[in-house]
Parts: sequence; C-alpha cells; structure tokens
Amino acid sequence: MKSCLPPDPNPTRPAQALPAGSCDAHCHVFGPANRFPYAADRSYTPPDAPYEHLVALHDFLGFDRGVIVQASCHGTDNTAMLDAIARGEGRYRGVAIVDDGIDEKGLVALNDGGVRGVRFNFVRHLGGRPDMKVFWRVLDRVAEMGWHVVLHLDANDIVELQDTLSKIRIPFVIDHMGRVQAARGVEQEPFRLLVELMRDNPLAWVKVCGAERVSVGKKPFDDAIPFASTLIETAPDRVLWGTDFPHPNISKDMPNDGGLVDLMFRFCPDEDLRKRLLIDNPARLYDFA
Repeated sequence: MKSCLPPDPNPTRPAQALPAGSCDAHCHVFGPANRFPYAADRSYTPPDAPYEHLVALHDFLGFDRGVIVQASCHGTDNTAMLDAIARGEGRYRGVAIVDDGIDEKGLVALNDGGVRGVRFNFVRHLGGRPDMKVFWRVLDRVAEMGWHVVLHLDANDIVELQDTLSKIRIPFVIDHMGRVQAARGVEQEPFRLLVELMRDNPLAWVKVCGAERVSVGKKPFDDAIPFASTLIETAPDRVLWGTDFPHPNISKDMPNDGGLVDLMFRFCPDEDLRKRLLIDNPARLYDFA
C-alpha cells in the first residue's frame, strides 16, 4: 500500500497577515492511527496528522476557522473529524464521507456534530467513480439537511460529467480547481468548461486551492495563478480557499503552508475579493456564526 510524504514541518510566516475571521476551507485530520484507525480498504496510508497539528498550524498562520474534509484513508468512519470539530468548540465545520447505509439518525448526528456536506471521490488513483445510484440517493437525503456535496474530480471528469453536473439540485463544490493541469494552459477544454459552469450555474462552487496539484509541481506554484484568478473573477461569491494540509499524495515539491498563503495573496490581491474568498463565502456555506 502506498504511503504519503509528511507535510513540511516548518511553515513560514506569511508575508501579509490574514484578515480576522479567515477560514481554511479545505484541510484534513489523519489519525492518530492508534486512536482513529485508517480504513482497511484505503488506497494510501498517511503519516498521522492529528487535531493538535492542525490547530498549531492554524494558530501560526492566522486562521480563525476551518473546514475539515473527510479523506478517503478514513473511509466512512468520520470519528476523527467529528472529534476534531468538537474539540474546536465552534472553530471548525466538517464534510463527511457516507455510504448508502446512513440513516436519518446518522445524518442528524453528523449535522449536530458540525457537518454541513458530503464528499464523493471520482479521482482515479483513489478508486474512481462511485456507484452513481448511491450518489443520487445520498444527494436526495442530504438535500433535506440543507447540505451541499463536494466533488473530488479529475480534469477529464469535468468534460465527461457535464450532464451529471447539470442535474445536481443542491450546491456542489468542485475541489482543487478540478485538478486541471497548468501545463495545458487556460484554453484547455476542462478548464474552459469549469469556467462556463461557474459562470452559468448558481449552484456551482469551486475551491481555488490545490495549486501544487494544478501546477507542474515546482515551488512556488505560480503557474496555477491564472487558473485561480480566473475562477475568482468569474464567481467571486462562490469560491473557497484552503491549505489542503497535510497534503496527501504529493509526489513532487511538498508545499510550505505559509508559502501557500503568500501564493493566495498573489492570485487574489484585491482586498474585497479576498474577504469574500476567506470570510464571507465559507461563513455562508458552512454556517459559521
């Protein structure tokens, strides 16, 4: 089974301070495995990155809020995420992974625990597309909770799933700019369709994070800037940003989380747009007080 590199243990201090109320809208907690075991059918084994590590990073970088996204290595056991949300005492919200067996009691418990959405992986190296019958049944159920769905896609999925995306009737968030590849330019079909989706569908949201995944993989990942900037300008009220700490499955340059904050300032230099990206949009979607 594949293992993952650990995150950079020495984040740099961002060159500019984040505004009060800023939210890291995409981060994870992993383990610790001796308390929260990883799923038996996982496709990778990460180094432990528990709640304490996440809080220390957020305190250092200046994030007041965060959204903890359930990762596939923990499968449908959301216990580690729920524990972190509870310990944060209102600082965190969550996005869960669930299957067809979730009942109303389970959904209510997740909602009471701070969950506001579900996530589905379509990415090939994480197992590929889910059972689409299950996908639609889960979306019908979480719609009643007022939740949204997060879609982790490969770039080609944006092309192949156009009909599916048009049929979603709840807010949906596309992770990591759709994992488009910077080397193929802003005119590539997946990115062109993503921009059209953000322009035309009021239910569509996108995370302009994961620059290290969009980039050719070399720090400081500035080749991802045109993609993030275009998406922010296209739908400024439906964009989110996060660190993606602790950066699972990075095979090239491991990002420095302080450096990623600096990169965000470069692709979003306008103060008003930054307020929407970091504060207003996540507060609205994730029900922060």
